[in-house]
Amino acid sequence: MLFFRKKLELPTAETALKGRPAPIPTATTHFVNGRPLKGPYPEGTELAMFGMGCFWGVERKFWELDDGIVVTAAGYAAGITPNPTYEEVCSGQTGHNEVVLVAFDPKVIGYDALLKTFWESHDPTQGMRQGNDIGTQYRSGIYVYSKAQREMAEASRASYNEALKARRFGAITTEIIDAPDFYFAEDYHQQYLAKVPHGYCGLAGTGVACQIGTGVQSTA
Repeated sequence: MLFFRKKLELPTAETALKGRPAPIPTATTHFVNGRPLKGPYPEGTELAMFGMGCFWGVERKFWELDDGIVVTAAGYAAGITPNPTYEEVCSGQTGHNEVVLVAFDPKVIGYDALLKTFWESHDPTQGMRQGNDIGTQYRSGIYVYSKAQREMAEASRASYNEALKARRFGAITTEIIDAPDFYFAEDYHQQYLAKVPHGYCGLAGTGVACQIGTGVQSTA
C-alpha cells in the first residue's frame, strides 16, 4: 500500500476532492471464481459491505469462506468524492474507506457468519488505523443493507465489545451506517492476494472469539 503521512480527520464536502462523473475502469470477472464482478448475481443473492483495514487482505478473508459466497470485490465507500481513484482515497481527501463488497447466498451462509469473520479478523478498537496502516481509509465499518442487518450488526458489536473489555481492549470504534454508494476499485486491486499470493496483508485479529453464529445469543 502507499506509505506516507495520512490525515486522521475526514474531509468536509467543501474540502473533499471533486472526483468524476463516470466509474473508473475495473475487472469484469472475479479472478478466483470467474463470476461477473458487477453481476447480475443469482436470484436471492444478498449484499454485505465491510471495512476493516487494507482491502487486499479483507477480500481474501471473505472469498475464502467459499460456500455461499457469490463474489467479493474491493472498493471505496462511505466518503464524499464520486468515483475516486486509489491515489485519491489514499490522500485522505475523499473521506472514503477501503471496503469489500460481499455478494452471498443467505440460504448457504448467514449474515451472522460474515459478521463473525469481520470481528475476528481485525482489531476494531483502533480508530483511523489497522496495525501499521494509518489513515481514514483503514477505519472499521459495517455498512448495512437492511434493518435486519443493522440489528444483527449492532447486537454483535455490543456483544463483542464486552468480550474485548474482558480482555482489556479499548472500546470498539466500528461505524455502522446504511450502505452508501460502492465504487469498485481498480482492476489490479480485485482479488489481489490471489494474483500475488505473498503480497502485503496487514490484517491481524485480537484473538478474542466472537460468539455470534455459535449458538450464543447476541444482545444489544
